[in-house]
This record gives sequence, structure tokens and C-alpha cells, in this order.
Amino acid sequence: MKQLLQATHQQPCTTRMVAAEPQLAYGGFMADNTGIAHKIFGDFAPKLAYLTDDILFGPVWGGEELSQRDRSLITVAALITQHRPEQLRFHLTKALENGLSHAELIEVITQLAFYAGWPSAMTALDVAREVFAPAKSAQ
Repeated sequence: MKQLLQATHQQPCTTRMVAAEPQLAYGGFMADNTGIAHKIFGDFAPKLAYLTDDILFGPVWGGEELSQRDRSLITVAALITQHRPEQLRFHLTKALENGLSHAELIEVITQLAFYAGWPSAMTALDVAREVFAPAKSAQ
């Protein structure tokens, strides 16, 4: 799963419904077996791999109604409130790539301390310190 979180957004979000062997059909959709999720856990959970590659990182993240920056801000906030540090690592990095600053992300954590609870905020702060460390050492 960590590999998926590290590799998922390396290519633009698109839906893939092309002919490839072997294919798996889910509700009329065809998974082409080339996405990151399929490569990491598709042999164990092919439907979840399809939904991850072709739905979540397709039209859900690729929609035009929200910017990638806004989607990252929302996702980071949701992960903090749900106390999901493993997924937060990836999404903090992605949020930086999508234009959010360290200061903005720290402010989100601070704001959510009052709504999600201190333990969730403290865990998120530890994750942010870890994620931001390579950038600080490069300065």
C-alpha cells in the first residue's frame, strides 16, 4: 500500500478503458491491468485496484470542478480528522506538489486540533515534520 501512495500521482489522472490481456470486468468497465494499484495489489484485490486506478485517480481526482490544490487541501484535512497517518504522508507530499505551502498545511493541522482533537493534530504534526524534513535539509 505504501508503494501505491508513493507512486499513484506520478502520471496525470485519466481513465483507462482499453483492450489488454488479461482483463477484469466490473460493472461494465474493463480494467487494463496497468495502473499502480493493479501492480501493487491487483492480484490480491483486483476490484479495489480497478476502483483505485480508474475511478479514484481517474474522474474523482481528475474532475474540473475543483483544482488539484483544493482537492489536496480537502484530502489532507479529511485524513487528519480520520487519524490516517500512513495516507497522510503521501497526501502532504502531493499537497506541496499541488501548490500548498508548509505554512498553509501547518495551519490546517492547527485549525483541526480544535475540531478533530489534539491527538489527531499531534500525529499529523509528526507526519508533517517527517515529510517536510527533506525540503528543509535541501535549503
